[in-house]
Amino acid sequence: MFSRAFSSPAKSKWIVQGAGVIWFLGTFGLLAFYGVRQSTAIVDAMVFALIFIFGVTIIDRTFNFYVPSGRNNGMLLLFPLLYSFVAIYFHYQVLKWIFDEDELYWIFLRENFLLRWTFLGIAEIFVAVLALAVSKLEEQKEVKNRETMMNELSREAELTQLRQQLQPHFLFNSLNSISALTVLQPAKAREMVLQLSDFLRGTIRKDHRQWLSLEEELNYLKLYLDIERVRFGHRLDVVFEVNEEVKQLRLPQLLIQPLLENAIKHGLYGITEEVKITLHAMKEQNYLMVKIENPYDPDVAAPKGAGFGLSSVDRRLFLLFGRKDLLESKAHDSLFTVILKIPQQK
Repeated sequence: MFSRAFSSPAKSKWIVQGAGVIWFLGTFGLLAFYGVRQSTAIVDAMVFALIFIFGVTIIDRTFNFYVPSGRNNGMLLLFPLLYSFVAIYFHYQVLKWIFDEDELYWIFLRENFLLRWTFLGIAEIFVAVLALAVSKLEEQKEVKNRETMMNELSREAELTQLRQQLQPHFLFNSLNSISALTVLQPAKAREMVLQLSDFLRGTIRKDHRQWLSLEEELNYLKLYLDIERVRFGHRLDVVFEVNEEVKQLRLPQLLIQPLLENAIKHGLYGITEEVKITLHAMKEQNYLMVKIENPYDPDVAAPKGAGFGLSSVDRRLFLLFGRKDLLESKAHDSLFTVILKIPQQK
């Protein structure tokens, strides 16, 4: 009880000893009040205090390893009372042996046997209840810690799964493009393979929990866009409108790339002319705001897989921040806009 209620064993030792001192002083005061000789009262109180401390220790150790429940709750009363009876009987025999010539003191001990048992029994029952309460609280704390750990592991596993889904998603598109270029434009196919290698080398080794500066994230996006430009040529025009003051703001890595990939799918699908996609980055209060705008034809069905980027980023934001208001998308006048809010951690 005391060893778990307080983190320091030395501190719990002082608490038990302090309780024993209080028990000794209380017993000595009562004995002196009833006219027991001072020398006899000191020995009596000392033995009684040692019995009390020993009982506290035994009960503490017992309920550390055994927590009664249901029908066994009677142990909270039975064990302290049984120990108290045995202890008081031991106290009576020891003091009778020490003061074998003091018949008046023998009579005093015998007449107050039940009273002492009552006092010690109540005290030890209180200790048992306190030990059980602390044990229950510790058990609840351990269960909560395990649940927290399991939730954290589950969250990390889901983040990893999202990451693993996003990379093959982009990788398969790139490999399909490389395959198409191999026959018609082998030089571009080779260029795309090298660019894809540089991009993956810089991202696969990264920890999905790691935060990067916006400037670092933009460098990865430029590698990604170099690959996409091999696929789409002059049709793809991506403009970054980023002030220098926001480049050092931080965000979880590869959070923007799925949104940009989604914009390219929406913007270029079913359109043959040049398409301009704009990425704005700014700071508002304690948020890094990223806005991506791309044209789209509302009369053309969205390509298969478009929207996966939005849902995956939205889920990742919820896992990271526990919020569902950090990603917004809207369509107006043939312009599709996605707004991403990233809280800045101190």
